Amino acid sequence: MNNALPSSGSKFLSQKDLKDLTGLQRPSAMLRWLDNQKIRYLLAADGWPRVLHVTVIERLGFKSDYSFVDSNEPKVRLRHG
Repeated sequence: MNNALPSSGSKFLSQKDLKDLTGLQRPSAMLRWLDNQKIRYLLAADGWPRVLHVTVIERLGFKSDYSFVDSNEPKVRLRHG
């Protein structure tokens, strides 16, 4: 099963991954870059962005096995028969 996670099992990019992705060193600069690229992230208490691996995978045009459900969306059940 391809779950788009690295061998470490973390769902988030590491600080090294973020540096490689953005080409930047400072978290504040990374935040601006991520905003400009419209890449979603959470801001952690340590000031570093938290970016899901799947976000980058999908942004690059690859499919992932993850699906996110917005809890505000109506749930639809389809019946066969």
